Formats: sequence, C-alpha cells, structure tokens
Amino acid sequence: MNEEYHAPTLNSYIAKTQHEIRPTIVLAAFEGWNDAGSAATDAVRLLLESNAYEHVATVGEDDFYDYQFTRPTTRRTETGREVQWPRTEIYKILLPNAAADLLVVLGVEPTFKWQAFCSRIIREAQTHNAHAVITLGALLADVPHTRPVPTSLASDDPRLQAHLKISASTYEGPTGIPSVLGVQFEQYGIPSLSLWAQLSHYVAQSPSPRVQLAIIELLEEIIPVSVPDQKLREDALAWKHGVDELAAADPDVAKYVALLEQATDTSELPEASGESIAREFERYLRRRGKYRKDGSGSDFDI
Repeated sequence: MNEEYHAPTLNSYIAKTQHEIRPTIVLAAFEGWNDAGSAATDAVRLLLESNAYEHVATVGEDDFYDYQFTRPTTRRTETGREVQWPRTEIYKILLPNAAADLLVVLGVEPTFKWQAFCSRIIREAQTHNAHAVITLGALLADVPHTRPVPTSLASDDPRLQAHLKISASTYEGPTGIPSVLGVQFEQYGIPSLSLWAQLSHYVAQSPSPRVQLAIIELLEEIIPVSVPDQKLREDALAWKHGVDELAAADPDVAKYVALLEQATDTSELPEASGESIAREFERYLRRRGKYRKDGSGSDFDI
C-alpha cells in the first residue's frame, strides 16, 4: 500500500517500442470551431513558450483557406507593414530525458481540402518518426464555471486504451480538423488520442485561463513535459472570481448557474466510486508535490 503510484503515460508507452530513429509524439491544436475560448491553442502556445523549440515546417497555401472567412492580419514592423496569413506551423521540442520528443502542430483550421491538409502534416510527422498523435480541443458546454473543468481522453486504438485505461469516444456528428487529423493518422498506423476540455457556454470569450490550465494539467499527466503554471493559476483564479461577481450581479444568471450546479452534481454522484476518488486523490498529490518543488507553496481553489 506504500508503493509510489505511477500513472500510465505516453512516455512509458513509447519506451516499449524499438526503432533506430528517435520517435516523436505529435501534439496538435487549431484555432476555430474546435477551440472554445482559445483554450487549446493557448495551452500549446504556453507549452512552446516554456520549452526550447525549433521550427521545422509550415502548412498554409491559398488552396486551404477562404480569406473572407479566416482573414489575414497586418502588423507594423521595422521594415514596414507585414501581412500575416492563416497557416499552420510545425515545431519540434527536444526532450532528451524522455523516450520521445514532441512535434507540435499549431495553426488555423483550414476551409478547404482537409484531406490534403492532413496528408501534408502526416508526411512531415513521418519524417520525424511519429509514434502517436494527441489532438487537443475545447468545446462550449452546459457546465457551471464553479465546478472543476470537465476533461476527457479518448482513443480508438486498443493499445492506447489498455495502456492509459481509457475508452473510445462515443460522439457521432459534425466534426472538426482535430478529429479528422486523428483518423487520418490512424489510417497510416499511427495511433491517436484526443483530449477535450469543456468551457461554460455563458463565458465563451477568450482567453479562458481556467480551461487552458485544465488542458495543461492533463497533458502533463500523459506526456513528459512540465509547464510553469503559477501565473496561469493566478489568472484562472482571477477569471473565476470575475465570473462569480458577474453572476451574482444578475439574478437570472445566478439562478441558471445554480441549476447547472445541481445537474452537474447529480450526474456525477454515481461515478463517485472508490477507484475514481483514488485516481483524483493521486492527481491532487502529484500537483501538490509540483507546487512545493517550484516554490509556490500554496494551492489555488479554482
């Protein structure tokens, strides 16, 4: 009973494979329909800011985008005005102490030719010996901002299901580029994993630091990265307090939040098994140990 708990990770999954070239784990997030509150792409940006990386490729030609739908932007530079076109960038983060490096895909959901778009990304990933792909997304949902951010992991690959103790997604319906990309990777024999977080639909504006934090915390559990999140935790706490004040000032909103709380608490009661409680407690202990190591010395109730 005193044995230290070690959660299964993609690092330990990759470590079981043999290959002459160092493997990578692909991590992908896209602006657009799949990115409520910009939480998924902001999480990836923070990951890049927190690690040394190199730019390895760009995917973004006129064929992929409708510029009246996803408009380019301009900015001033020392040499004059510059146009920034919608595109997807691919970066590599070296993790010498892990079994695999990260290949980070960050960009804008394309308007046209999704299959060709995904093929470009997959070809680049294959040159970097991709062993698995994680797609990130955030969606608007009927969840109260006063409860922990709902997150989920899913995979159609039986090996990942067994290793990470997860199941396949049961969703059927309209989909976005993260799901399409995951399916395309699987057709090339590269298993995919989808990570989603839910944002309260009545606070859909970006940024959404609380949902971004939830994504990062779950990422840290399955891949060998650590992201300094003290500032993000402070922003998430301030965000929650701000929404609390707005809700309290409007009786209709306060009543609606209370109804969501009741529905959420009732639906979660059957899942309060010993196994789920133990799993959540282990998460708490790992986070608490991390805070003590980085010197923050306090836990935030967010």
